[in-house]
Amino acid sequence: MHYSAEILIKRQQVVDVVNQLFIQTDNRNWLMVEKCFADQVVFDMTSLSGGKPENLTPQEITARWDEGLRDLAALHHQVGNFVVDVHGDDNAHVFCYGTAWHFKPLDSGRNTRIFVGAYEFDLERGDDDMWRISSFWFDCKFVDGNAELV
Repeated sequence: MHYSAEILIKRQQVVDVVNQLFIQTDNRNWLMVEKCFADQVVFDMTSLSGGKPENLTPQEITARWDEGLRDLAALHHQVGNFVVDVHGDDNAHVFCYGTAWHFKPLDSGRNTRIFVGAYEFDLERGDDDMWRISSFWFDCKFVDGNAELV
């Protein structure tokens, strides 16, 4: 495949936003996580929790993540195998694989829970020229380790 320099730059910018989402989540830097999202996000983690996709604000997403992850000693997300489609100047779609490791020391020694799956994101570039996630979808393939860690 041949990509123009402009497309390669956009692709890298989009991947950088997705990477920052996970790095800042692991750091629990909720303000930086919120900056990765558009004002409204179609949010779908129904493969884990059931229900229906929701339209959420960045603050609603980070409040849920903060509550759900607060008792963990450490988090580690790893994403890769990025497939990026840039549509015009202001829209992009990203597919990637991802794993999430949750760690909390327990007397039982069952200290970790691991999520393995795939993500899909839609991103939009705003008037400030920054890419932001407008759609977040996680397809959980399996959970391993201590499923009742928290």
